[in-house]
Amino acid sequence: MTTPQSPDSAFTPTYDLSDAHPDAPVLTPIFRAYGGRPRFHGLVVTVCVQDDNTLVRAVLEEPGEGRVLVVDNGGSLTCAVVGGTLAEIGRRSGWAGVVVNGCVRDVAELAACDLGVRALASHPRRSGKRDLGERDVPVTFAEVTFHPGDHLYADEDGMVVLPAGR
Repeated sequence: MTTPQSPDSAFTPTYDLSDAHPDAPVLTPIFRAYGGRPRFHGLVVTVCVQDDNTLVRAVLEEPGEGRVLVVDNGGSLTCAVVGGTLAEIGRRSGWAGVVVNGCVRDVAELAACDLGVRALASHPRRSGKRDLGERDVPVTFAEVTFHPGDHLYADEDGMVVLPAGR
């Protein structure tokens, strides 16, 4: 079981990982850093939603144990599925980070939160609350397919995924 990482945990830079594992998937550099933790890593947990953050919140309320939540919102730019409240919930629950294929909001709150947050953009509109989505399924975006249990590393140079079993 992984323990929550502190901001000063030993961290392998993504460029070193990419050099050591030249076949490791690297996300297309389309994401912006929003969280207060610029470097983070952890085992991947996935959710697939569509402009609905009910499942995102439910997962972030669980013990994070230093994991990274990968949220596939289909690249939607119509609303935010993570904001300051959910980021704080994730931080308190021990998550290392959240990667959103979509939008976030409450940018100032995210920057002050000790949680890694990457997303395509910010958007002021909140998401719907229809309790829809899937968890622990493979999701594909930014030229990478994420599987639960993969290991994601993020820093100022980008994001690298080491598939489970590597």
